[in-house]
Amino acid sequence: MKKFELGFAFAGSIMTIIFLTLTNYLTSPQYLWFIYPAFVLLLWPIGLYCTRKGKHKLLSFLHSALIITFLISENVLFSPEYPWVLYAIYPILWWPILASLGSRAKLMTTAWVGSISIILYYLVLNIFLAPGYPWVIYPAFVVLWWPLSLYHAQKKTYFKYSLHATFLITVFFILVNFVSSPHTIWAVYPIFCVLWWPLSMYYFVHKRRMLN
Repeated sequence: MKKFELGFAFAGSIMTIIFLTLTNYLTSPQYLWFIYPAFVLLLWPIGLYCTRKGKHKLLSFLHSALIITFLISENVLFSPEYPWVLYAIYPILWWPILASLGSRAKLMTTAWVGSISIILYYLVLNIFLAPGYPWVIYPAFVVLWWPLSLYHAQKKTYFKYSLHATFLITVFFILVNFVSSPHTIWAVYPIFCVLWWPLSMYYFVHKRRMLN
């Protein structure tokens, strides 16, 4: 039965893609809309095959390659004047990289290498593709949560996690305030709200443990 399901998925996807391609060509050849359903239809049999066979690494490689190919096609066909696909390629590549690492993906070394490499990657894109505004601070803020969260989860130091996370959020809002609207000091408002996180952790968790 499972073999028939895989065969049906592959045959159904290919037949549907051919039908949509012909329909696109005959009705509106000036706009290649068939690539969108074709992309989704290809994910179906590949995902079904890899899941049934337990080949999760292969799934990550094939799906990543398919997603990147789709994005490159979209970029080249509809907006070739600006290579926006570069913003998406490197993070997508980390899916097969982490799948290949296996248990080593949980190491702090992997988290730091991944975070720093992603920040440097977007820093280069920021400098060469959009140098007018230092937007690299936004992906940097996001990926730094990876090693920070992993470290404290392994150590089970949740109160210290709230302190370090609050510091990271505070620095982020100060930087955004400085580079976006330096004449209006608005960062104090979100920072004040975030300070309640470590304060509540201290008075309701950490201090209670000290008393007990």
